[in-house]
Amino acid sequence: MIQKIEKVLVANRGEIALRIMRTCFEMDIRTVAIYSTPDATTPHVQFADESVWVGEASSSQSYLDIDKVIAAAKETGADAIHPGYGFLSENGDFSNRCKEEGIIFIGPSAESMRLMGDKTAARDLMGKAGVPCPPGTKDAMDDVDHALSVAREVGFPVLVKAAAGGGGKGMRIVHSEKEFASSVKAAQSEARNAFGDDRVYVEKYLEEPRHIEFQVLADRDGNTIHLYDRECSIQRRHQKVIEEAPSSLLTDELRSEMADAAVRAARACNYEGAGTIEFLVDKHQKFYFLEMNTRLQVEHPVTEMITGIDLVEAQILVAEGRPLPYSQEQVNKSGHAIECRVYAEDPTDNFLPSTGRLDRHRIPAGSGVRVDSGVEEGGRVTIDYDPMISKLSVHAPTRQKAIAKMLRALKEYDISGCRTTIPFCEFTLRHESFAGGTYDTHFVADHYEPVKENLFSPVNDMDALAAALVRARTESKQGSSGAATGSHQSSNGNPEPANWWRARR
Repeated sequence: MIQKIEKVLVANRGEIALRIMRTCFEMDIRTVAIYSTPDATTPHVQFADESVWVGEASSSQSYLDIDKVIAAAKETGADAIHPGYGFLSENGDFSNRCKEEGIIFIGPSAESMRLMGDKTAARDLMGKAGVPCPPGTKDAMDDVDHALSVAREVGFPVLVKAAAGGGGKGMRIVHSEKEFASSVKAAQSEARNAFGDDRVYVEKYLEEPRHIEFQVLADRDGNTIHLYDRECSIQRRHQKVIEEAPSSLLTDELRSEMADAAVRAARACNYEGAGTIEFLVDKHQKFYFLEMNTRLQVEHPVTEMITGIDLVEAQILVAEGRPLPYSQEQVNKSGHAIECRVYAEDPTDNFLPSTGRLDRHRIPAGSGVRVDSGVEEGGRVTIDYDPMISKLSVHAPTRQKAIAKMLRALKEYDISGCRTTIPFCEFTLRHESFAGGTYDTHFVADHYEPVKENLFSPVNDMDALAAALVRARTESKQGSSGAATGSHQSSNGNPEPANWWRARR
């Protein structure tokens, strides 16, 4: 049964909330923003047709509070909720709660989320579906000695990984037996703090790995297609910084083989909506299942650029109960796209946070240049949330021209008030290993001099990160009077968005 969506509450903030709202506007769907106190005057709040305050800065008191989000949807009459990515986007309880309240959840079922969110269960399912997985423990381990015996069997180095969650949290590279017990303990502690689940497992650490993922789309009738690949091997702290589509590594044969595996993976968990199957490819060009992200990815713009398909529109159509509007044969890729994540981080100091007021934020422009941003000049990048300022993406007929266009756009990007990752992005794009397409996930450690000696030292890196967070929080409190411009408060204390955003309705 098709149920037309009339109003979407976006349960997120920043650039992804604004990006979702723009597609909703084009589909003639009204939007509701939720916001915490620090986000009261940010662009996503200004753009929405309505907005609801959901709490203070802490995510647990605002964007992660399911009761408050559901209450906001009911208060505004929203008949659907889009979770974006992060926060509640992969929370099965939230998906179920929406269903119980008669609200359409724009995303997969809770069952699919839970199955693919548990890494050990996902590995088992992928094995049954014929999708290759790295050798290692089949289940989350409860006995360190047994896990050590598995590590010996597959051979060091190995990865100790959290069974729940992702994003590099709860992950440790272990090079020898003497490091094993302490690495397991550290991974369990980080996983417990990040996901409330300290289960970990062991798998073989692959040589010279490339991180390549496939975008999939599926509808309720079981129609499942892929939208080709993205490469995400440029990372710091196991988190992506630069992505491109398509990958320069894959041959037509390997791309086809991996695409088929991605579609099988999505079908195995009865998936619906937009999702991503992530793989690692070793130096022998053998690929292995890494995980599935049951949501929209940060790097989705590069896929949209090479295929011309609006992924948010596709998500909404599937959520309404409609079939996919295109078959696999109708999906074609054209040209090459690159995305650089512009973070408020200091790339000369282990990419530690560098928050502050955006005294200047002038974005690049021109043909084939896209900027997804949730901030504006005069606003603040605070320690409360992810320090992303924007995602800068470009599209060109060839990879070489896309690199040239991105270098031009990065040079044109004018930001002051905090340090950013722009210099690192420029360094990477000019490096011979990136230009030649021979890089892997060790690029930062191998080539980036300011951090190559100590970036991946778990203890030192985490201590330094904690200290930087404390410094940034102090600076944020000292400068809290520098609010974003362009808004004023209404009589009830809620933000009244600037008129130029509202004039469109």
